Amino acid sequence: MIVCIAEKPSVGRDIARILGANNDHRTYMEGNGYQVTWTFGHLCELKEPGDYCENWKHWSLAALPMIPERFGIRLIDDKGIKEQFSTIKKLYDNADEIINCGDAGQEGELIQRWVMQKAKVKCPVRRLWISSMTDEAIRDGFAHLKEQKDYESLYLAGVSRAIGDWLLGMNATRLYTLKYGRNHQVLSIGRVQTPTLALIVQRQKEIDDFKPEPYWVLSTIYRDTLFRASKGRFTNKEEGEKAFGLIEGKPFTITDITKKNGTEQPKQLYDLTSLQVDCNRKFSYSADLTLQTVQSLYEKKVTTYPRVDTQYLSDDIYPKCPGIMNGLFKTSFGNIRPYADIIKPLGGKALKKSKRIFDTSKVTDHHAIIPTGVPPRGLTDIEKNVFNLIALRFISVFYPDCKFATTTVLGQVQPNDGKPIEFKATGKEILDEGWHMVYGKGGDAVSDSDLRTTGNATHNNGSILPHFEKGESGPHKPTLTEKQTVPPKHYTEASLLRAMETAGKFVDDEELRAALKENGIGRPSSRAGIIETLFKRHYIRRNRKNLEATPTGIALIETIHEKLLTSAELTGIWEKKLRDIEHKKYNPADFINGLKEQIANIVSDVLNDNSNRFIG
Repeated sequence: MIVCIAEKPSVGRDIARILGANNDHRTYMEGNGYQVTWTFGHLCELKEPGDYCENWKHWSLAALPMIPERFGIRLIDDKGIKEQFSTIKKLYDNADEIINCGDAGQEGELIQRWVMQKAKVKCPVRRLWISSMTDEAIRDGFAHLKEQKDYESLYLAGVSRAIGDWLLGMNATRLYTLKYGRNHQVLSIGRVQTPTLALIVQRQKEIDDFKPEPYWVLSTIYRDTLFRASKGRFTNKEEGEKAFGLIEGKPFTITDITKKNGTEQPKQLYDLTSLQVDCNRKFSYSADLTLQTVQSLYEKKVTTYPRVDTQYLSDDIYPKCPGIMNGLFKTSFGNIRPYADIIKPLGGKALKKSKRIFDTSKVTDHHAIIPTGVPPRGLTDIEKNVFNLIALRFISVFYPDCKFATTTVLGQVQPNDGKPIEFKATGKEILDEGWHMVYGKGGDAVSDSDLRTTGNATHNNGSILPHFEKGESGPHKPTLTEKQTVPPKHYTEASLLRAMETAGKFVDDEELRAALKENGIGRPSSRAGIIETLFKRHYIRRNRKNLEATPTGIALIETIHEKLLTSAELTGIWEKKLRDIEHKKYNPADFINGLKEQIANIVSDVLNDNSNRFIG
C-alpha cells in the first residue's frame, strides 16, 4: 500500500480524488492502491525545557543557559492531533512506500519529516513537489515524483531554524523576564521578533525626538506654471526675503527647454512580500490576512504556491503562459469579464519573453506568484481583490514598456545687480501608455511610479505645461513660502515588510532590493506571523495604518544592550546562513554551535549586569 500525506484535510481529499482513493475513513481516504491522510499543519514541536531536565521546569537564573545535548520532538498536546497521529502511524507501519505531499517549502518539509521521525518510518519515502494545486499539476507531480533525499538540505535548514529560535527564545525570554521583569511580566524575546521590534522603536524615537525647523522656499508662477528656484531653500527668513525682493517686479525669461525620452518597464511579478506590501498600501490588509488569502487562492487552484521570495519564472513556464492568459480571458465575476479587454491586444502574436520575467537561474524551489489559468469561482471580496492584483501584474509584464518624455523648462529673473536667479519646472508627457493601459487611466497600478496621468504633459503639481519658447519673457508672481521640516514617517506594515526584507536598509530599486534579500530577516512566510506576535505581546499597536511602539515595547528594547538581539543586520546574517544551509553551502552544526556560544555569552553578560534596569 502507498500512503500519501498532505498538510491539511482539504488538500489531502483533493489528492485522493485524483488518485481514485474515494473510500472515506474520516481520518484518511483509501482506494486504488493508495491511502491518503493528512496533518493539521504542525503535529509535532521541539520539546519544552522541562522535558529535558527537571531543573528546567522552573524559571531560574541559575539554570541558564538551557542547552540540550540533543534536541528532541514531541506531539503537540491536543486530543485531535493525537488521534490523527495515531491514524498516521498505523498507516505508516503497514506502508510499502510513503509519498510526502506536504506544502513544497521549508515549513512543509519540516512538518512531515517530524511526523515521520515520531512515527519511526522505515519504508522508502518519495516527495511530491508542485507549484500549484490544479488537477493537471498534481497529476504531473505524481508522474515525476522526487526522491526524499533530494530535500534533505531543506529539512536541515528548517530544523536549524527551529532549534535556533528555541535556543534564543527560551533562554533570552527567561533571562530578561527574571533579570529585568522581576516576575511582573513575561518579556518575550525572539530571534526575528526582537530586531523587528527594534526597527519600530528606533523609528518611534526618531519621531518623538524630532524638532521641526522652519525654512523658506522661493518659487514663482509664470503663465500659470509653478517654477521653483534652483537655489531657493533658505533656513533664514531674512535671506529668503532678500532674494524675493531681488526678483519682485522684474520680468521672467525662459532660458532653455529640453525634452528627454524615457521608458518605464512593467513591475516585476509578485513574490509574497511585494504582494503583502501592495495589499497593505491599496486595501490596508495586514500581512497575515494577505498570506491567509493567497494561501486560500492556492488551495482553490487559481494561483500558484505563495510562500516564495523570487519574482521570476523558470523558462519552462513560458509555453504555459498562453494557456494561463486564455484562462484569465474567460474569467468572469458575475456578468463581468474584467480581463478580456486588456488581454485582447496581446492576442494573435507570441507573448514577449523577457529576462526580467523568465530567468531559471533566479528560481530555486518555486517561481513567482501567478494565476494558474483556472477560472476562479466562489471567491470572497478579499480573495477577488488579491487575485485581481496577481492577475493584472501577470498580464502587465507581457505589455510593452511605458514610453514618456520628460520636459525641463529653465527660466531666470535678472535683478538690477548681481547674478540672475534661476528657476526650473518639469513635466512628463506619456507618449505610449504601454503596460499602464492594463491598470486604466488614472490607475496607479499599485506601483511606486509617479506616472499617473495619460495623454498630456503634466507638471509635478498636476497642472498641464503650456508650450514655451526659448527667450520669451513676461510678468510673474513670486512667492516665499514658510515650511517646516517633517519627522520620519511611522512604519506601516508595507514599509516594515520592506525593512525586514532588506534588514533595515531602504532601497527603491527593485534589482538592488532583490540582492539584499539574501540578508533579510525572517522568511517571507514568517514575517506576517512575527508582526502579529508583536501585536499579541502588546509591544506595538496600530494607529490607522501606522505601527507605533508601546511603552512596554520601547522599554524592552531600551533594556536590551546586547546588539546581537536587536540588530536587524546581524539577524540578517543569521538568515543568510540558514539560506546557505538550504543550498548546501553551510554546515547546520556550525550554525547551531555558533548560536549556543552566543547564547552562553549573552547569559553571562546579563547575569554580570549590576545596573538597576527594570521593566514593569
